Amino acid sequence: MNWQEGPIAGCIIRPLRRFEDSRGWLAEFFRQDELDPTVYPVMGYLSLTHPGVTRGPHEHRKQTDLFVFFHGQLRLYLWDTRPDAPTYGYRQVLDVGEVNPVIVLVPPGVVHAYRNTGTEPALLINCPNQLYAGWGRKEAVDEIRHENRPDHPFTMD
Repeated sequence: MNWQEGPIAGCIIRPLRRFEDSRGWLAEFFRQDELDPTVYPVMGYLSLTHPGVTRGPHEHRKQTDLFVFFHGQLRLYLWDTRPDAPTYGYRQVLDVGEVNPVIVLVPPGVVHAYRNTGTEPALLINCPNQLYAGWGRKEAVDEIRHENRPDHPFTMD
């Protein structure tokens, strides 16, 4: 597939505002008054990615991810595979992390991946709106792992 570069409908990308003082800094990344209730987080996790490592590309059928990129250097890739979306066939690439701290809301059907492009481990937070493997970890995982297919069309520069 030939991807068109540009922003993807339904993906929210918002800069993290850091409030700094002599003790350090703090940044809000989730507020109920800024998100639709259907995408409120139901869990959260912290992830460390080593330099040169790529996670993804993968997508979810129902889950919306709310990523917080604030540490290290990462390149985020988004591909819109939703046939009914106005941005179907679009790809968006962003450099995120310490230099560009952002929150990114990734809706179902948007394939996503990120790579640590720095020389140090990178940390991120994800607060999805679905429980991993469902309540009590007893359901199928909502994940389509394209990285397991050598012929996937989701190329990263």
